[in-house]
Amino acid sequence: MQARRKTLQCISPSGLHTMSYKEWGDPLNKKVLICVHGVTRVADDFDALAAALCQHYRVVCPDVVGRGHSGWLRNPVHYQIPQYVSDMVCLLARLDAEIVHWFGTSMGGLIGMSLASLPDNPISKLILNDVGPVLNPEALARIGDYIGQDVRFATFAEAQEYIKAISISFGPHSPEQWEKLARDVLRQNEQGQWVRHYDLGLAVPIKASTPEMALAAQSYLWAAYDAIQCPTLLVRGSESDLLTAQSAHEMSQRGPKAKLVEFAGVGHAPTFVQAEQIAVAVDFLLN
Repeated sequence: MQARRKTLQCISPSGLHTMSYKEWGDPLNKKVLICVHGVTRVADDFDALAAALCQHYRVVCPDVVGRGHSGWLRNPVHYQIPQYVSDMVCLLARLDAEIVHWFGTSMGGLIGMSLASLPDNPISKLILNDVGPVLNPEALARIGDYIGQDVRFATFAEAQEYIKAISISFGPHSPEQWEKLARDVLRQNEQGQWVRHYDLGLAVPIKASTPEMALAAQSYLWAAYDAIQCPTLLVRGSESDLLTAQSAHEMSQRGPKAKLVEFAGVGHAPTFVQAEQIAVAVDFLLN
């Protein structure tokens, strides 16, 4: 089954922008699974997961603003979780769903966690993929280092090797899987160079963060996590440098007391293109 590409209009403090999303399955299905990607990734990350679940759900995978086919914000300072939550509320209004399940990888998990903490939210099952309230500063620094770099490549092969190098923590993948993981986040500019498919302004709020701001964000995220009431699955790559084993264990003991599953030989973050990873998500969502 082929995905349908759609768009909707959202608003930020600096104006309107478009958000693009992929939709799989019966467009009239009131049972919706929303899948949201990590900070520099795109909706295409979930093609394999959507194919496995689109007989049960209308699977909706947005390109978060600033990435992929979505528009860019006029003021990059707003590339933060509150803006993304606002955009997802617009998306939910468009979908008119009766049952909403959420799968969020890294940043997508933070968006889902924030939304699921709000009174009267519609999320009734939540998967957090390698993310939690405590974000390892060293891992954030690693991610922040490459987000704003204006790297350009003459050939797709060179660009693919770069994407593989910065994504090696995803764990083992076949050559075909690495090619797709790269192609999904690359595009050619007007000069024919291969560049990453997002606004380099994403780095602005990350670079502006201070230790005090990070501590305040952690406090907010724990409060949000503790407010979640729906069944929650926490997935962790056993070698993740973003979500520590200690933080994952604490998440299994408080708030929604997430069920914890770890994948060996994987860091940040499991891609859910492998059959054994997809099977874990399917089991949690459908049972």
